[in-house]
Amino acid sequence: MSCFEVVDPLFGAYVLGNAPVKQIATGFDWVEGPVWFGDAGCLLFSDIPNNRILRWSPSAGISIFREPSNFANGNTRDKQGRLLTCEHGTRRVTRTELDGSVTVIADGYGGRRLNSPNDVVVKSDGSIWFSDPHYGIMTDYEGFRAEQELPCHVYRVDPSGEIKAVLTDFAGPNGLAFSPDETRLYVADTGRMFGSDPQHIRVFDVALGGRLSGGEVFCTISPGCADGFRVDSEGNLWSSAADGVHCIAPDGHLMGKILVPELVSNLCFGGRAKHQLFIAATTSIYGITLNRRGAQTP
Repeated sequence: MSCFEVVDPLFGAYVLGNAPVKQIATGFDWVEGPVWFGDAGCLLFSDIPNNRILRWSPSAGISIFREPSNFANGNTRDKQGRLLTCEHGTRRVTRTELDGSVTVIADGYGGRRLNSPNDVVVKSDGSIWFSDPHYGIMTDYEGFRAEQELPCHVYRVDPSGEIKAVLTDFAGPNGLAFSPDETRLYVADTGRMFGSDPQHIRVFDVALGGRLSGGEVFCTISPGCADGFRVDSEGNLWSSAADGVHCIAPDGHLMGKILVPELVSNLCFGGRAKHQLFIAATTSIYGITLNRRGAQTP
């Protein structure tokens, strides 16, 4: 049985018929936030309910990177190669410095605590962008149940440390990604927990200084919804879905699917040429080699 579903014939050139979807690690509860460290040859990812960040490498397998992790969710790297992490438990975004110390990037806005930062990306100007839905404070499963003090916004932290709410009309902002040239920002809206809000990916035009405009619906993922996603070097968006990973062209149409036997939460590109896709899917991490490379990030 093929692990691919081709919708647009062009997708056939993106995948390799003899490259399987492989389960490379399993036994977790809800995995999220995969990020590739090419200089260390390893993948980091969050196992949120178990309050830890794990490390996987082809040679050593699974090990603990950080435990407790403050119920870490999304992770990325900045332009200096430092780890940025969204923490549900402490309701903050942190940076792990090269010496191992931890710096708080953001933990509040307007005198009130953030909700539960979810996903984070870094622009080439050094600004840090993160989503702050309420998911981590609605139950005790992925953090601590607590009062929501702020609406669910997307924030930008400029290199000076100033934080600003840049998108304020989302029910539940989630995954974030810039296009390769950084002229577009994609943002998932997964709605209120236990709610019935529309679920889709919106796209914004990005001007100098980080000013945003537009915001129309880019695409809707079905089955399931878009949680986390990444962009390849040609601008195609690879999104999580209930049946695997969907590849969406820059104009918003579905190119094809990579079928995965578990609900996918997030993904990232990695490997020696950024040609491998690492997929976080409920209890497991999967990997597949593609005929495409991820957009150039650290």
